[in-house]
Amino acid sequence: MALGEYVSAISNAAALVGKEYGYFVWGVNDKTHEIVGTSFNPYQDYKCEPYINFLNRNLNPRINFEFAEEIIEKSRVVVLKIEAAKDIPTSFCKVRYIRIGSSKDTMEKNPRKEKELFKILESGYPTITNTESEYQNLSFKKLFMYYGSKGIELKKETFKKNLQLLTKDGKYNILAQLLSDDSHLPLRVSIFEGDTKGSNLYAIKEFGFDCLLYSLKNLLDYGDVINIIQSDETNRKEERKETQLFDIKSYNEAIVNAVLHNKWVLGIEPMITVYSNRIEILSRGTIAPAQTMEGFYLGESVPVNEKLSEIFAQLRISDKLGRGVPKIIENYTKDAFEFRENSIVVTIPFYSNRKVDNKNGNKVGNNLTRKHGLNDTRKKIISEMRHNPNITKAELVILIGVSNTAIDNNIKYLRENGYIERIGENKNGSWKVLK
Repeated sequence: MALGEYVSAISNAAALVGKEYGYFVWGVNDKTHEIVGTSFNPYQDYKCEPYINFLNRNLNPRINFEFAEEIIEKSRVVVLKIEAAKDIPTSFCKVRYIRIGSSKDTMEKNPRKEKELFKILESGYPTITNTESEYQNLSFKKLFMYYGSKGIELKKETFKKNLQLLTKDGKYNILAQLLSDDSHLPLRVSIFEGDTKGSNLYAIKEFGFDCLLYSLKNLLDYGDVINIIQSDETNRKEERKETQLFDIKSYNEAIVNAVLHNKWVLGIEPMITVYSNRIEILSRGTIAPAQTMEGFYLGESVPVNEKLSEIFAQLRISDKLGRGVPKIIENYTKDAFEFRENSIVVTIPFYSNRKVDNKNGNKVGNNLTRKHGLNDTRKKIISEMRHNPNITKAELVILIGVSNTAIDNNIKYLRENGYIERIGENKNGSWKVLK
């Protein structure tokens, strides 16, 4: 029974993220991806009926699925390939299921997911080229200017078709809105005095409500403004050394990727936040449906917004070689990336000045503020505390999805190892992130 429910959940989830198929695998460890092998027999009987027939009979509507077996590293692995839902959601024993994280649940308990799935099945997976913009009175003078500055001529008669700015009904789409003289969407940089949003807001810089190409250019230029030079004053006997606040190439790659892969169909822009010790660059949505985590880290380029990616490549804003993520990892490790349910956050820590250890005279510092030795739960706790210093343990349990005991144990570890500090009383106090 449980497998049938998972077939329904995976079929619906695949449609929800624009994939043609979903997969269920036996013989691979969920967390480590280690090949462990399996004895599962997909051709066994269930209640005196072949299991495959049982699944087929109870799935509605009928979908294609097939089992395959492979021997990998001398271990047997079984894969179930499941077709995505097409016209209506896939149900099992008259109940519709959906994937929530690594588990499943009924759609009845997730009405928003159900509503979103029905919309996708009716209109297709939403993209910036097939989704109509709510703004139809658009002009494109700045788009022509930008292309001209790159030595590329746009023709008024064909640019809308060539750049795919129209839906099938001939209406301007989201891509047209983004490239128009007024995108109607902001690109803001919020600057805080401290290392949390609980500190004073120092300034907000506005780069949006413009053609996206110019907004992006201005946002990249602003990186040079905030990337101040730090001087090492600790040892005047040596030549004075200067260090930038952060790696500008990593910043540029993170900004371009955030704009390029943002889920613009949601009508929400990326968010850039500058703290006293880091920059956080948040893009909406998740990685492309056809992308894997391994491929993401290796720099395999699978664009979320395919046509926008082509335009960026044509204008040499980015390339399709996928060098952005490896560049960030080279400077800041994989810890720079945090994957949330509906967003991806890249953290660019600031370099610290070179200092002298008074005990032995050794030079220390000039290191990055990185999270070493932290499991996923501890990283999530720190992230939630940064965004909400007043967060409670009960709220952490809900947001992270672990037990009270797990929260207590991980908070104890973080406090004892100098990652966080409790300010004030337990009831009325707040959390301070130290690293």
